[in-house]
Amino acid sequence: MSTISVFVLSLDTRSERRFDPHLTIGQLKTKLESVTGIPVPNQEISLFNSDGDEEAIAVLGDDTKAIGFYGVRDFQTLKITDTNPSATFTGQLTDVTQVDKFELTPEEYAQRQDSVLAYKQRNKVGRFAVQEEKPAPAIPTVDIPVGSRCEVESSEPGLSKRGTVRFYGQTKFAKGEGVWVGVEYDEPMGKNDGSVQGDRYFTCRQNYGVFVRPDKVKVGDYPVEEIDLEDEEM
Repeated sequence: MSTISVFVLSLDTRSERRFDPHLTIGQLKTKLESVTGIPVPNQEISLFNSDGDEEAIAVLGDDTKAIGFYGVRDFQTLKITDTNPSATFTGQLTDVTQVDKFELTPEEYAQRQDSVLAYKQRNKVGRFAVQEEKPAPAIPTVDIPVGSRCEVESSEPGLSKRGTVRFYGQTKFAKGEGVWVGVEYDEPMGKNDGSVQGDRYFTCRQNYGVFVRPDKVKVGDYPVEEIDLEDEEM
């Protein structure tokens, strides 16, 4: 006797089965109950060419008709729908509308001692891990005494920026970035008056003060240069 090989698909199961085409729909439902867990009275059987089809070819709704009556062919799909999932055990597992949700506010969750958050807090894991304080970087020893004459490196050829060292150390405007040298220029070629962002490090006239890196400063006998105004006017 020939049989038909079809795919049986329900909300919880998928399998390949072989059935006698002379089997009635009522008899088929009895066999499908053990496969899908859906009671016979709650079964609605639809025939599809494949799993991915959205429109059914037929609904096998007459329990007295044979499977062959509906023209079922090999490798087609029978989708079994539970018409009363609230009364079915499998329906209770898949129908989330029947499940009461357990919810906690962030404050209630924080007070629980059996949560992942509490575990991390007790064991200092993740964001609760103890942060090692990094030691402040040591100030390098450079021979740039405050009060000494100096010349600051310039990117402009022939331009000499001379002045007096007024500050040497770390600053708030570049915290953790090493030391800076505060220089009072002989001429108004600076950017400030010895203060930056409201913090004062030394005092001078506006635009005479500047802060530079130590490697840009040369300390030595740098006298104030005389500017020949008559030559500039020629």
